[in-house]
Amino acid sequence: MSSRPARTVAEEIGQRVPFRSPGQEAMVSLLRTADVVRWTLGQGMAAEDLTLQQYNVLRILRGAGDEGLPTLEIGTRMVERQPGVTRLVDRLVRKRLVERNRGAEDRRVVRCSITPEGLALLSRLDRVVEDADAAVMSALDEATLSGLIESLNRLRAELRGD
Repeated sequence: MSSRPARTVAEEIGQRVPFRSPGQEAMVSLLRTADVVRWTLGQGMAAEDLTLQQYNVLRILRGAGDEGLPTLEIGTRMVERQPGVTRLVDRLVRKRLVERNRGAEDRRVVRCSITPEGLALLSRLDRVVEDADAAVMSALDEATLSGLIESLNRLRAELRGD
């Protein structure tokens, strides 16, 4: 952890007038932080010619196991909403990281699964992700992380109307 005081989001973005409310400042800070985290993690993905969204699909399919998942279900599990999941999967199929198979019981169902090449790529990226996680979250102690996670869970639930 750094001992110097962190710059405020207003300082980072060069804002000269105060935010209208603490809520507005928190929202801008959350968006700015998400951008910095995405950029940090994206650097490791870019080295493997992969976007964060493509990495997310591979991660989801690795977790799904041998049976894979239908494209629509992949979309519901994505960290970031992605309207073009089919195109995203198409790119991964062209890279030979994902394959599509028609269901044996219902030929209308197309399931996507990760290939051995995709699994090998994820294995290489596991260390990159661990390093990025450590770099990003090293500024926060465990209690602060737990509080942040709980606060973000409550915020998402409230915004969804849960």
